[in-house]
Amino acid sequence: MRFGILLDHQYAAGDDLGRRIGETVEYVQHVRDLGYDSVFGIHHYLSSLSTPQPLPLLSRLVDHSGTMQLGTGILILPLGHPVHWAEEIATIDQMSGGRFVLGIGSGYRDVEFASFGIDRRTRVSRMNEALAVMQRLWTGETVHHEGKHFALDGVRCSVLPVQRPHPPVWVGANGPTGIARIARQGLPWLAPSNVRRNWAVGNLADYREQRRAAGFDEDGAVFPIHRDLCVADSAEAAFAVAGDAVRRSYGEYVQYGMDFFESQWDAIKEKALFFGSPDDIAAKIRDFADAGYNHFVFRAQWLGLPIERSIEIVERFAREVMPRFRP
Repeated sequence: MRFGILLDHQYAAGDDLGRRIGETVEYVQHVRDLGYDSVFGIHHYLSSLSTPQPLPLLSRLVDHSGTMQLGTGILILPLGHPVHWAEEIATIDQMSGGRFVLGIGSGYRDVEFASFGIDRRTRVSRMNEALAVMQRLWTGETVHHEGKHFALDGVRCSVLPVQRPHPPVWVGANGPTGIARIARQGLPWLAPSNVRRNWAVGNLADYREQRRAAGFDEDGAVFPIHRDLCVADSAEAAFAVAGDAVRRSYGEYVQYGMDFFESQWDAIKEKALFFGSPDDIAAKIRDFADAGYNHFVFRAQWLGLPIERSIEIVERFAREVMPRFRP
């Protein structure tokens, strides 16, 4: 069982980013010293919130993260060129000594695709083609490619990753079609944070069945999931600490067409969040682990919550919950 942290590096417009990034460095140092296994950044452009880009931020964290994996959860792959992504990611994999995890997704925000001049309807095919080209570039061999979206004429990647054949690739998806596609590729499906328990468990079962049918065994397989985490004396106490902040963070998504975060908030709050006492959280983890999930990536930061509260949450989890799942 592995436990990671999803950094929520999204801040109110006009916030002091120098101070916030300094807080993030200190937060990651705490996470490192508490025995977490991984730390991930998020990716958006032109957001309503001030959102530092993940690859520069993760590069800043390389020397502060010990042996933890560093990754993106997720990188919106269709918004970039595979040559750019391949060399950027290989560089950070080199800088980290081979600790990078490439979490990718197809994206959903209209403003991002429109501003890049990309037809949003092509996002899945662009993501798949970009990843295939990147994997070829990471071999170090000369690449000739004439595809639907990208063309390369006999080029070689100038920087190769430490990890061979390439860094691990996790793929996010929120629907059965995307999940089935990931299963057929034999790649880890990164389950989203805001879905209810039965949806997460049922789709993981379908994913595993489809993955096995495609000829992939589960030896060493990773089954990751994002969850929002707040550990306190009780569920009521956890919501008293972070309830307003987590709802404020999810409320930012409504403007991007996700109005269910408003209309279905009570159900999401009760069924999707890992908020509660240490015993409550341990029970939730056991339930999800019995379904097959084995790498939990927790978000303990939300809009307006002081960093001191986030540190208290990850400390209490490490002290009172994590040992129950470690030898």
